[in-house]
Amino acid sequence: MRIAKPILLVTTPLGVAIGLLEAYRLAGGMVILLAALIGVFGIAMTQVFRVIRQEKRDAGAPRP
Repeated sequence: MRIAKPILLVTTPLGVAIGLLEAYRLAGGMVILLAALIGVFGIAMTQVFRVIRQEKRDAGAPRP
């Protein structure tokens, strides 16, 4: 895991960028839709992480 995690953190954004370039090369305007889809997924993942962190904080807090 010590090697896999940094490799994934580097290669995933590179793969997304290459995918966007290929979408532009193949379909032009399709890259706008692809970028919007990636943005929506990013926002959804961010919201899930925020809810998980909030629930962990709430579970650790003492209740009156």
